[in-house]
Amino acid sequence: MESGKDDKVKGVANKAAGKVKEVAGKVTGSSKTEAKGKAQQVKGELQKGKGDVKDKLTK
Repeated sequence: MESGKDDKVKGVANKAAGKVKEVAGKVTGSSKTEAKGKAQQVKGELQKGKGDVKDKLTK
């Protein structure tokens, strides 16, 4: 099982990658890429939250 820290790191990475996709979609006019980027940012936020919960439960 992953630790809370692992989930937090993955969450931050997903949020950053999602932001890049979102901006790339805006620049290229691809609403599909922009939407995928926004979805990945939400996934990252959820992963980070999961890590926060794990950390609180293990303390």
